[in-house]
Amino acid sequence: MRLLVIRHAIAVDRQEYAHADDATRPLTAEGRAKMERAAEGLRQLVEDLALLASSPLKRAFDTATIVARAYGDLKVERVPELAPGTPLDRVIGWLAGLAVNGTSAIVGHEPDLSRLVSALLSGADRPFLEFRKGAACLIEFPGRVERGAGVLDWFLGPKHLRRLDPSRD
Repeated sequence: MRLLVIRHAIAVDRQEYAHADDATRPLTAEGRAKMERAAEGLRQLVEDLALLASSPLKRAFDTATIVARAYGDLKVERVPELAPGTPLDRVIGWLAGLAVNGTSAIVGHEPDLSRLVSALLSGADRPFLEFRKGAACLIEFPGRVERGAGVLDWFLGPKHLRRLDPSRD
């Protein structure tokens, strides 16, 4: 299995949105525009997705929807295990239970994604990398999905993904 891990795009500032439920905090116009270009860049690196799953929070789901459009309007699954603060072993258990051939993509939040990727690559509970908003990485699993079993194929920031967009000037 291959796992594409994507952090949600730029969202409205948390302080500005303090009047409402953080789960409903949307992407900014800039975040949407940048993610549209980054998604086209992702498509250059990962041709097809078998599964696209998102945290149930609006900013992650909206990011996943942008990615889904770049891949021909894939269905986005909202997955409770990808919500912020979910214990790592629960997320890894969900990933291990996927019966997917090909590449699965998940869209989530920091610091959870850094912790997850670090655990999948090295088994460590402490993160040794950090996802910027709109960043992504690809992990390959030669066998089962479990702690320390993944091999990092690539890790790119949002600017680098946007540079891969074939429609850019």
